This record gives sequence, structure tokens and C-alpha cells, in this order.
Amino acid sequence: MENPETYEFVLPSMWMGIVVVVAFFAILYYVGYRAMKMTTTADDFYAAGFSVGPVVNALAMVATWASLATFMGVIALIYKLQVPFVYLWIQWGLSIPLITLLYGTCLRRMKAYTPATFIKARYGNEATILVVIWGSLAMIMYALGQMIGLGMAFEVLFGIPYNWGIVVVGIATIVFITLGSMYGLTHNAAFMSLVMILTMVLPMGGIMKALGSSGWWFPPLAYGDMVPAMLDELPNFFDMTYSYKWYFSLIPALTLGPVALPHLAMRVFTSGSVKTARWNLPWFVFFLGLLFGATYTAGFAGNMFTAVEGMAIEPPDQTILALNVFYNPDIVAALVIGGVLAGGLSTIGGNLMAISGLVGNDLMNVVKPNAEHKSKVTIGYIALAVGGLIALLLAFRPPPFLVVSVLWAFGLLATTVTPAILLGVWWKQTNKLAVIISSIVSGVVYIIISPHAAAGIVVGKGVTAALGMAGGMVTVPLAFMIVIIGSVVFNQMNIAPVTLEEKQVIDRIHGWGSDYEEKRYNGMLMPVIMVLVCVVVFIWGLQPW
Repeated sequence: MENPETYEFVLPSMWMGIVVVVAFFAILYYVGYRAMKMTTTADDFYAAGFSVGPVVNALAMVATWASLATFMGVIALIYKLQVPFVYLWIQWGLSIPLITLLYGTCLRRMKAYTPATFIKARYGNEATILVVIWGSLAMIMYALGQMIGLGMAFEVLFGIPYNWGIVVVGIATIVFITLGSMYGLTHNAAFMSLVMILTMVLPMGGIMKALGSSGWWFPPLAYGDMVPAMLDELPNFFDMTYSYKWYFSLIPALTLGPVALPHLAMRVFTSGSVKTARWNLPWFVFFLGLLFGATYTAGFAGNMFTAVEGMAIEPPDQTILALNVFYNPDIVAALVIGGVLAGGLSTIGGNLMAISGLVGNDLMNVVKPNAEHKSKVTIGYIALAVGGLIALLLAFRPPPFLVVSVLWAFGLLATTVTPAILLGVWWKQTNKLAVIISSIVSGVVYIIISPHAAAGIVVGKGVTAALGMAGGMVTVPLAFMIVIIGSVVFNQMNIAPVTLEEKQVIDRIHGWGSDYEEKRYNGMLMPVIMVLVCVVVFIWGLQPW
């Protein structure tokens, strides 16, 4: 339908929404208060005593990973970009399985708090400081995006000025994380994950039933029987709009980037054992499948709503809220607000806890390695509060770049941190000096060739450049090449050679204990193949987009 009229979301009862928000925060603070009594050591504060079971951990992973974007930005982009965006989001969804399979369970044997714990054992202090800087920067950028979204949500939902909404969200989040540390954050995240799943899946059943779906009783797959109707209304909905290069560019930036996100890896590290860490994966896939299946359904339903009712949803970020107000009872629309809050708060919590671990544990182990656990926890509290305060202050007048920087930050991490982790776990010859040079050089190049730094030096165009997809296709293979080639050269020249102790770390985290063998994880076939692949991808990334 041409020029459809605009349909805007309006919460029928502001007080109903306020009751939901107050009840939601009351539960979070109660869980945090109970958890506070269980926090007595650094292990408790940063890793919940390494005692979290697979179901709770998987739910917490979903909440930490999903974010506010699940309810707002993702559905909006499916509403606008249609099926191609689903492929983008699936690539990001691969991150936690890759964390678990590629290095998570290995590092769990170290009882690590963050990936930087491994970096210190493998590469030393200088590399650790570098990773702490990159990781903290990414976490602040990530938390900032959530705070901006929640501030806007409060403004729209309750008529609260944006700045006041940010203050409420920022203070409330910092307090409930500080109150409960990782124990409280983990169980609160599991609770918020259930809230997100229930408030996404169940209301979508009513919406799909109203739109005529016979499969409404299972919303994650409800739109299957409506595909013919969608093709009648929007024949291009399922078209693969972009080139092969566009879809491939998702892998370096949006698949490998989240692999280095400390707040996701920390969820693997809190597991009670390596076995339970592995069991996190199937439970995570199950719960995330329910949530994201329903998210895709919401994007589909938004397009069907516009086609059938002749009304465009503006702004598209409010698609899920507008659909619930139009098709479901008022109380359901109010409860969906709880899902919106859960998405934002759980991710901010994970971001700030990661900053706390990076600074309070990893950086402190470099600066003051003999400090007492109590001192490290205190520094962790301070880092958590400072990180939250920085994100809060930036959210008042966010620079245009930072508003769209969450996905861009993934490409930055894929460039600066992921190669050090993956090669460090799987190849004994990885040289610390090569890692440091690669991280600095590739990170600077990534920033320069993005449209956010030097406008005249940009690789790619449009969304591929803005989100770091084009830059990642250049700098991620460049980073791997520098590490591998640099390691071979420096080791041959006996410059910062890999020590026996550093090699023993690799056998130990792979489960060999004290049974060290030089030839394990020490061959050249894999590195040579990786360099050849990286050369091809690097040249392809430099070609015109």
C-alpha cells in the first residue's frame, strides 16, 4: 500500500506501566540483597564462586547477550531491512557457541574472571594492559547504547524527560549490580531472561492469531503458514538483497568480534566445572532460539500489520509495543515494558561487571599483583561505578558516532583482541611482541578507515562502513597475518621468544595437566592456511564495495 498512515505507540495507562516498572525493580533489588550476603571473596564477586549451573548460566547468557536491541532495534531493522537483517543477527548469535567451543572451556580450567586473565598468563603484563583498554572501551560503548535506549524508552512510555530517564536507569542499574555482585547479577539476569522470553513469546501468540496464523500457539515459528500471504502483500520480503560480499563481511566483524567480549566470556567462566560450562551451550541455544524466533516473528508481524492495516509504525523501534497495544489487552502491553527493561538492564549489568573484572582483577594483577582480595574487590566496585558514570554522562549528549557504535565496537574487538585469544589458545608459537604490534597497528587502521574518524579515508560505504563490516574485512585478516608472520620472524630472531612456562599454559588449559609435550598445538600447517585465507579476504575487502 502506498503512503500508509502513521501509527504511533501510546501506552493506554501510564500508571499500569509504572506499577510494572516498580515491581520489576523490587525483584531485582531483593535478589541483589540476598546475593550480597553470599559475596565474601573475589571469586564470589567476579565469578559467583564458580558455582553456577548450566540452566541458570544459559539464561543469564541470553539476558546478557540479547540486550534492549532485541525488543526495539532488532525488530525495527527486520521491519525496515526485512530478511537480510536476520542473517546479520544470526552471525552475532554464533558468538557464545564459538566462545564455548574455541576457548571458553579451556580458560575455565584456569578459573579465569575474564579473557584478560589468560592474556596475562600467555603474553605478560603489556599485552594485558592493552586488552584491558580495548575491552573497557568496548564495554563503555556497549553500555552507552543501552542507556540511551532505556532513556528514550522512559521518555516515550512515561513522558519522563530523556535526561531524567537516563539518570533513573543509570543509578538504578549501578546500585543493583553493586548490591549483589556476580551472584546477584547472574540470578537477576536469569530472571530477566525469563521475563524477556515470556513477554516476547506469549504476547506474539495473540498478535499472530489476530493476523490469521493457525500456528499462533507457538510464535517462534508462527509465521510459517503465513508466508504465502506475505509474498502476496510484500513479494520482496524474503529477497537476498545484498551481494555475497555483504553477507561474508558479517563473519569478521559480527561473528569474531563478540568472541572477545568479556561480559559474554565471563558467563562461561562462572560455571561450576568444565562439564557444566559445555552444557551451557545447548541450553543457551534453546532459550535464545525461543527468544529470537519470536523476535523474527515480531518483525514479520510488523510488516504484515502495515500491509493489512495500511498503517506504518513510526518510529519502527516501537514495533513490538505498537503491535501489543493494537491487538492485545492493555495489561499485556504494560508487561511487555518489563521485557524492554530486562533487555537493557541485563546487558548494562554485564558490561559494567566486565569493566569491574578487567580493572579490579586483571589490571590490578599487573599494577599491584600482591594486593589482598578485599582491595581488588574494592577497586572492582570503583571501576564498576566509574564505568557506569562515564556511560551515564556520555548519554546526556551522545556524540553521533557513539549512538551507532555498539556493532562497530565488535569489529574493533575482532581486530584487536580476538586474534590474541584464539591463536594464543591453539598455537604455542604465538609471540607476545607480535600480538602487541598487531593489536595496536590493526586497531589504529580499523579506526582510520571507518567513516567515524577521517572522512576521506574510508573502506566500504553506507551501513557496511558505519557498522565496521567493511573495515573488519580488512583489519581482522590483517591482524591475524601480523600475529602469525610476526611470531615466526620474532621467534627465529629470538626476540621476545615464547617461554616454556607460556607453552605449558596451553597444554594445561587443554586438560593435559602437567603432561607437557612440545609438539602439541605447535605445528605450522594451520597458521600457513590461515595466512593464505587472510590474504584472500584482505584483498577482497579492499576491492570497491
